[in-house]
This record gives sequence, C-alpha cells and structure tokens, in this order.
Amino acid sequence: MPPTLHVTPSAARRFLLRTLGLCEPHADVGAALAYHGYIQIDPINVCGRMHDLILRNRVSGYKEGDLMRYLHGDGAEITKGQIPNHKPAAERQAIEHHLPGSNVLVAFTLEAWPHLPATMRARTKRSGAWSGWLTGRERELAPRLIAEISERGPMGSADFADTRRAHRSVWGASSLVKSTLQKLFFHGQLLIAQRVNHHRRYDLPERVLPASILRRTEASKKETDRWLALLKLRQRRLTVLKRDELSAVADEVQLIVIENCPPLYCLRDDVPRFAEIENGESKSGSPRFLAPLDPLIYDRRVTAALWGFDYTWEVYTPPTKRVRGYYALPILAGIEIVGHVDPKADRVARKLRIMARSVHRGHSITGALDELAGFLGVRR
Repeated sequence: MPPTLHVTPSAARRFLLRTLGLCEPHADVGAALAYHGYIQIDPINVCGRMHDLILRNRVSGYKEGDLMRYLHGDGAEITKGQIPNHKPAAERQAIEHHLPGSNVLVAFTLEAWPHLPATMRARTKRSGAWSGWLTGRERELAPRLIAEISERGPMGSADFADTRRAHRSVWGASSLVKSTLQKLFFHGQLLIAQRVNHHRRYDLPERVLPASILRRTEASKKETDRWLALLKLRQRRLTVLKRDELSAVADEVQLIVIENCPPLYCLRDDVPRFAEIENGESKSGSPRFLAPLDPLIYDRRVTAALWGFDYTWEVYTPPTKRVRGYYALPILAGIEIVGHVDPKADRVARKLRIMARSVHRGHSITGALDELAGFLGVRR
C-alpha cells in the first residue's frame, strides 16, 4: 500500500463532492449507475423516493421515476389498471436486487449477477419471515405461482386469486401470495420485471436477464468479497474498511488520515482528485437537499467526524424520540452541512408542506425548496 496521505477536513469534503458526482452531474442514469456501482431503492414516498432524491443531484435533467424507467422500461410506475410494457430481457441493462449479506434493495448493473447466487442459496437455508426458507404453506403455493407466471407473464401479488394471510410478516399484515413471491425473489427463482404504481411484478429470471448474463460463471467467495469491498469504495469514495474488506482490496486502496476522523480509505484511482482540489476555493454554494441515505452521509460515524453533523434517518424512530423529523433532508451548502428540513409533498393539494426546519444563520433555503417542489410537481 502507498504511503499514508494526510489531508485537511476541507480538502476531504471537496474530494467527496467531486468523487460522489455532486459537482459535475452524470449525463444519464446509466452513467451514474455504472460509476457508483449501485443506487439504493426505497419505496417510502414522503417528498420523493430515496433513489430519486439521490439521483436528482447527480444526473443532468433527472425526473422523478427515471431510475425505474431505466430499469423496467417506459411502462414503469404506470397507473393501476393500465397494461404495462415488459422490457425485453435483451434490452435490460440493470436489475433490482439486494446487496449480498443484507436486506438493502438496490439497482445494480448486470455485472453484479455472478455475485448474487451464493447469497440466494444461503437464504433458502435460513429462517426468516421475510427472506428465509419457505414455510410449509409457502412451499406448497410456490409451484402454482411460478407456473402461472410462466404461462401469463409478469404478475404481482394482487394478480393471484388467493386471499389467505401469511402467519408471519415483517411489515405488518401480508398475504400468503405476497410473502411467497418475496421469498422466491430473495432466492433467485423470480426477479422483478415491472412495477405498476411502484408495486412489484415478478417474472422468471430467463425472461428478465439477457441469456449472456445468465450463462456467466458464478463468482467465487473470494471474488465476491473483493467485489463487495470495491463496491463500497465506489459508493462512498472515502470510507472506513473492516479488516477483511481491507485484506480483499489492499492493492487497490490508499489510506487517508484526517484530523479527528477514523482511518479512511479511497480508491487509488481517485487519489489524483486531491491534487486537483489542493488549491481550490471553498465557495459557500447554493443550499441543496440531500437524500436521507445519500452516499455522502451514509456512514453516520464519518458524517459526524468529517462534517460535524450527527444525523440519523428517523423514519423508524418512535415519534416522541425524533430529533429532526420523519423524513428530514440534510442541507448541503458548499462544503458545509448547514441544517435540515422536513418536507412533505401533499400530492392531492399539490403543495410542499414544511413540517420542521433548522438552518444555520446566513443561509436561505428558498431556492432549494422551489427546486424540490418543481421536481415533485407541486407548489411550495
């Protein structure tokens, strides 16, 4: 590994802004996905969905729903009752699936596929109401669901005439069909082929993935461990690495030491960016809102140490214990995080309502609110 590189906090912040696509936006969704490795997907829609909030700051001209359209075609996220278009497997460039070893749903490039089957098999041997082995009733139902999908094409849980409830569920009440489909997806027997108003419609892997991708040799554990560590570096650009992660990518990384921060690593290919910004100006910049799980602030420990901002996404925090609000967005201004705002898009009234805010003196978020309202198609 090359000699340790010591940098100032301000240089590290500017480095992150540049390497995380917040200075020069990508030309399109495909370019952003190829660069960052994956984009985290979340269905909660308070003031835009997580993936849309992440990409609107990184893709030129990005519109709400563009990631889903890129994944599944122009029929993605259509209104219920319409007949969706099915993106042919040969034209598919990316898929939805979970990061190996986690329940984090992301958009992957097709290069990820050889690294996923081992985790899929492992899930079939573990207990778990959401992703583990099939229960007796689910095991009995699964062949019928797969047969109907094979015959009829992409289907969602609402398309099956079965009203039985699952005995166990993770997010409240769930139908037996829904829980079975979800597990078959986790196990790789089905893949998400479409979405109707963001609801999943599943199909057989051979009708979702190009044949050339399905024929690829499965990656070894060593190859997948290395891929995952590099993926983490591509996603965060300056990050803490665990011992096993560092061991897997020691030939690809540079140790970065920053005052009051834990030891951080970046890709060696990114090191020249420090020289580019060494004499750069620290402009204040117009405030803009970050997604709650934006790569810039994903690691709470690094965010607190480097940016002086102790942030927690409070969606799953009991209301009485929330500090900033249900879906508070951090405010980035230049190389500083200057507060937060908790907006809510009232789609019926077409208004953006502000539930709470806290902004450092001297910073106006009027422009950022107007921009977010315009992105969501509502009035401020």
